[in-house]
Amino acid sequence: MNAVRDLMQHGVEHGVYPGAVLLVAHKGALLFSEAFGFAGLSPKRAMTADTVFDLASLTKPLATATSLMVLVQRGEVALDDTLGNILSDFAYTDKNNITIDQLLAHASGLPDYRPYFEKLRDLPAAVAKEDLRKRVLAEPLVYRPGQVCLYSDLGFMILQWVVETAGKASLDQFVQETVFDPLELKRLFFIPVTDTRVGRDGPFAATEDCPWRHKILEGEVHDDHAYVVGGVAGHAGLFGAAPDVFRLLQHLLETYAGRTVSGVFEQATVQTFFDRRFDAGSWSLGFDTPTRPDSSSGRYFSNHSVGHLGFTGTSFWMDLDRQVVVILLTNRVHPTRANDKIKAFRPLLHNTVMEAIVWAS
Repeated sequence: MNAVRDLMQHGVEHGVYPGAVLLVAHKGALLFSEAFGFAGLSPKRAMTADTVFDLASLTKPLATATSLMVLVQRGEVALDDTLGNILSDFAYTDKNNITIDQLLAHASGLPDYRPYFEKLRDLPAAVAKEDLRKRVLAEPLVYRPGQVCLYSDLGFMILQWVVETAGKASLDQFVQETVFDPLELKRLFFIPVTDTRVGRDGPFAATEDCPWRHKILEGEVHDDHAYVVGGVAGHAGLFGAAPDVFRLLQHLLETYAGRTVSGVFEQATVQTFFDRRFDAGSWSLGFDTPTRPDSSSGRYFSNHSVGHLGFTGTSFWMDLDRQVVVILLTNRVHPTRANDKIKAFRPLLHNTVMEAIVWAS
């Protein structure tokens, strides 16, 4: 793993990120877990293996999709349920017949992003959350549901609504009680904006110098929409440290393969979420899959892999056949999102990791 270590240090020295944590496992055995660089630059704080990161869009698979796995298993939601059947607000709208699996696979026909936060950021969080939902409800579809896969934050904003309605609890409470607590994951959590967790459960990796909050964010959610609605959202808001991200992913992988029975997830459910695809795109249910030839997973991860990226510089990939898990957590947006060197770095890193595993086998 020396080549991997050298490349990670190269990432610090050449400004790919101020700091990072890389964790690699193969067949359940931890092969690599090291921290590099700095969690913060002003003042400089060393990165550690237990540094807590703003996971950004890793929230989608790790919190929202896993919550829906639980709800599906309980029979409280079905993947072919339509929005109009679950949420009465959607009845008699153009979104009435969008199904849960279409939302999970980004095949709902919704646009990718709208800057709603610009009109919501001066409102109290509870009011902003209600206003945001009205805006998403009224947002015209850009495609017919099922026709095109277009990665959409809006779809996962709606899925939060589904979880909170069917689960009768806020998303953070539901996933904490049904997934994180049973699996004893202490360092996966949301941080409501009223929370005083900073300084108590840190250290946190710093993210962006926010142009409208006028400060460097640390232990405060980076995503604008997650922040204005109070810190808990279906598309972003989850914080976590690499060891607990790994424990959750490894548990899903073991369940998928039928090697563990936890009572949290059922094999058939995990297999459905990992394996189901729409012809319109490459997404499974809540998880990305490799797209050739330019996947961030590089060239060695099999087509039978799932993963996800986060805007703050976070990612994971799992090869379901080779049983390889790679978790890369960075603070590449610190202090500015203008740094996009991570795009070229990710596939190079994953190629280097896979080559190291082959040589070690």
